[in-house]
Amino acid sequence: MARRKSTPDDESTAPSFEEALAGLEAIVEAMEHEQLPLEDLVAHYEKGSALLDRCESILQSARGRIELITLRNQSETEPAPSPTSGAPDDSDDDDDDIRLF
Repeated sequence: MARRKSTPDDESTAPSFEEALAGLEAIVEAMEHEQLPLEDLVAHYEKGSALLDRCESILQSARGRIELITLRNQSETEPAPSPTSGAPDDSDDDDDDIRLF
């Protein structure tokens, strides 16, 4: 069986959120305070862009997980609708709202 090539997008080699954020901070610091040649600036920008994408991906995943947890908790705590209730259910109006607390 052929082995899969390791890519920068592999979870095992990709930096954690904290590592990526620290890398971004170091890049910004270097770009702002050091006299770098244009080629180095472009390389820093490219690396920073990749780290930013990584941070955004991790944040998006965390948002999705939080939404699922919130929805699960809401469905566990909300009482079942009464079968004799003739009034329309207004709870669907808030389905698009995301609440953390």
